[in-house]
Amino acid sequence: MLYHLLEYMDVAEKLHFYAYRDVLFRAILATLSSLAIALYIGPHIIRWLMRKKIGDRPEFHHADLNELTKDKANTPTMGGLIILISTLLSTFLWARLNNPFVQKAIIVMIWFGLLGGADDWLKLTSKSLHRSRDGLYAWEKLIYQIGGAVLIASFLYLDFARIEDGRSFWLPFYKGSLPLPNWAFVLVGIFYLSATSNAVNLADGMDGLASGCVAMVSLVLVVLCFVVSESMARPDSQTWASYLLLPHIPQAGELSIFFAAILGSVLGFLWFNCYPAQTFMGDVGSLPLGAAMGYGALVTRNEILLLVIGGVFVMELMSVVLQVGYFKYTGGKRLFRCAPLHHHFHLAGWSEPQVVVRFWLLGAAFAAIALATPKIR
Repeated sequence: MLYHLLEYMDVAEKLHFYAYRDVLFRAILATLSSLAIALYIGPHIIRWLMRKKIGDRPEFHHADLNELTKDKANTPTMGGLIILISTLLSTFLWARLNNPFVQKAIIVMIWFGLLGGADDWLKLTSKSLHRSRDGLYAWEKLIYQIGGAVLIASFLYLDFARIEDGRSFWLPFYKGSLPLPNWAFVLVGIFYLSATSNAVNLADGMDGLASGCVAMVSLVLVVLCFVVSESMARPDSQTWASYLLLPHIPQAGELSIFFAAILGSVLGFLWFNCYPAQTFMGDVGSLPLGAAMGYGALVTRNEILLLVIGGVFVMELMSVVLQVGYFKYTGGKRLFRCAPLHHHFHLAGWSEPQVVVRFWLLGAAFAAIALATPKIR
């Protein structure tokens, strides 16, 4: 919005102020804006949730874990509204709203945010409103997740019809790409968005764990979106993408502003979500954040690299898959004390802040490895 206003007022020519045209400059402003918005609206949203009694009492099929988390009773949930609102407002302020990738990013946040919000609202108000159902049914949730993924993947396919690198599958540590048939691209996009929309949800079980790890993933996606789009300051106009052997996706740089807005939002949310948490994220925050991470990987053609960037989320997901599989295979034995993985370490004697900070360190290591992979080819 501000970008278009400054362009309309011809500020660049009249006042010789060109900085707002620079993507990284606006990305920094987006981070600061969303951080400020989150810090401002956070207390208001938390008080509103408390008045509405939108509180949670985590319950697990493990007596010891229930004992460890008993102090979290009635902590306001749906705090992800702080992230959702501040991200969207900051993106509207600083991004070019006529950019097709930004438009779809906004749709992703709204679509999956509404889905998560509906699930949270039904789940958390069922007792106070004397409802029998506990949130959306699994099949209802899946239908809307796949529906949103179909919508985004189809329009993304149309955008990539004119972008050669957009129609290929890129692999880390591999010099080159693998061409994808048209039908395969859409199917990969649908599967990926549907799967990643649940990725953050599994890690949203400890104060500050999910928000801190999402901040690191967002920072890497800011860099990737800029790199695959922008040219180097060289006479031959070589792109950063060609230099680093990454796909070149014109106009994807504007998404740096969107992910910078997410970065500021989750840092602002972390102010209220750090131990002891004043609010939990809920599905209204975790679903759109997971879908946004997947969308960023799809646009930059780094679906596989996202598994490295979000290594903590992959660990959490795989711990659940292995736990369920091992439980069924052995007829009732458990591979971990409890899944997802952060609960295993909590039950092993680590305090909650220890688990969170150590997982943050792992997240930072995974992010650093991901940033190094473009040169290891």
